[in-house]
Amino acid sequence: MRLEDPVSLRAWRAELALEYELRGARTVLARRRHEGPLVVQKPLYPEGDAVCHTILVHPPGGIAGGDELSIVADARPGARVLLTTPAAGKWYRSAGPWARQRVTLNAGAAACVEWLPQETIIYDGARAHIETDVRLADGASFIGWDVICLGRTASGERYTRGATRLRMRVRRGEKTIWLEQGTIAGGARICASAAGLRGCPVFGTLIATTLESRRALLDACRGERAEEGETAMTSPPGLIVARYLGNSSEAARHYFQRLWHCLRAELIGRPAVAPRIWST
Repeated sequence: MRLEDPVSLRAWRAELALEYELRGARTVLARRRHEGPLVVQKPLYPEGDAVCHTILVHPPGGIAGGDELSIVADARPGARVLLTTPAAGKWYRSAGPWARQRVTLNAGAAACVEWLPQETIIYDGARAHIETDVRLADGASFIGWDVICLGRTASGERYTRGATRLRMRVRRGEKTIWLEQGTIAGGARICASAAGLRGCPVFGTLIATTLESRRALLDACRGERAEEGETAMTSPPGLIVARYLGNSSEAARHYFQRLWHCLRAELIGRPAVAPRIWST
């Protein structure tokens, strides 16, 4: 089946559009619109007025073949937004149709968007297309991560069927500063290859934007280690990028959270305040 093929009429189609503004010293969720089963809880301010924390909720609890989710978050100039999810995202086995999720994050001048979802679990037999598009104005900042778990490893399930298409693009103005895309088919050679996932079911990427060279910060972050698995960091122009590869989504999340604590103060000028939902 091609990505362009029609989906089942019984599939969920959901859209969520959020717009944030800076009013005085407070970032507010000025406008919201949703269609279908995709909503947000009330804005939260665990670190004061400057940063608006928002929890994205998908009530069905999982994404099935044919489902289409669209999330758009616009941070107007000067606004600061942290977006997260209450639990792991689950992509169920499909009888044929693709499931799709597209996340679009826009940050105006001097705005900041943090995209920090909990892990994504791809069930054996799922057909998942996951796309993230980040658009930054001059002076805007972004920190984001994604952790992918292929198969329900806690129950011994391996990822032997289906396919996962991943695409992430970060642009500053009209210039693309990061573009990564690929397809992982269940049971494909890349899953076991030494040049691929090396038999590990969990992998993740953290990306943070920077306007100047941060060698000392990069070295400090390299001092962090995951509880389990392999990690690596690099700094292409305008970015700091961290990778995780291993067997534990929990280890990946904890590693990225430690990096977030290290990066946030230097890149955004604020200490990290973890959303309470991460502890529940």
